[in-house]
Amino acid sequence: MLKKEGVEMGKVRYIFIFIFIIFITGCNKKSTEIKIAVNEWIGYAPLFYANEKGWLKNSGIKLIYTKSLGESLSLYKNRLVNALASTQYEYLQISNQVKPIILLDQSYGGDMILSNRSVKELKKLQNITTYLEIDSVNFLLLKYFLKEHNISMGTINLISSNQDQLTKMVSNINLPIMIVTYAPYDVTFKKLGFNMVASTKTDEKLLIIDAIFVDKKYPNKRFIDLKQIVDKAITDIKLNPKFVFNMIKKYYPNYSYEDFVSGLNNIKWINKNNPNILKKIKTINLPTNYLIK
Repeated sequence: MLKKEGVEMGKVRYIFIFIFIIFITGCNKKSTEIKIAVNEWIGYAPLFYANEKGWLKNSGIKLIYTKSLGESLSLYKNRLVNALASTQYEYLQISNQVKPIILLDQSYGGDMILSNRSVKELKKLQNITTYLEIDSVNFLLLKYFLKEHNISMGTINLISSNQDQLTKMVSNINLPIMIVTYAPYDVTFKKLGFNMVASTKTDEKLLIIDAIFVDKKYPNKRFIDLKQIVDKAITDIKLNPKFVFNMIKKYYPNYSYEDFVSGLNNIKWINKNNPNILKKIKTINLPTNYLIK
């Protein structure tokens, strides 16, 4: 009888040990999970596609969806994510904490300023209502535009929110308005009658680069799989954009397939780290020594 009870107790003990091991393994997996903050920018489509394919999950990476670059930055500052997809503008605010590991795209018309007035008219006005994400690269674009056209910041009435909210906030379009925006949100504003007055295509001196930035505490070898995933996703987008769009269109609710293709035409993929782009990004204080090849 005692022998039987001992065997039973032994079984129970092994079951508890097994459950404990599973629990610890699960906790360790969770603790090593990399969370990347990412918003709707067209250049982040490879990440959404990789997510839908299940590639990111298999590599221990989770996307945290945001409504703006500013929100992504805030999540990182509050230690709610380990990484973010963003531009050099956001990077420079936390450059002592993160490093660029994977280049994604160069904006080539995807970042823009829209208005219901011409540049000539804007230069004569004293009060221009301007909608933008003030804590993002939007502000860099606005300052550049004002300087190029000798327009005083004193004439600008800034209204800041995330792009999703801005599409709902723009009102009284008879007043002089500028909107600093980017794909895919530009589609909504253009349907309201706003036209482009500046973009990263009309002035190539304005260099805006998107990349994946991660906390410096993580070794690059942790992200070799991610680099291969990004490269594969971008190749698929180039070869079969229709297929990719059908997989990720839930991330772009206001986009038609035609809008998606148009958005892709307003960026240049730079994930291959070619020497020309590496030379360019050094001019905007973006280090290249951390980039995964």
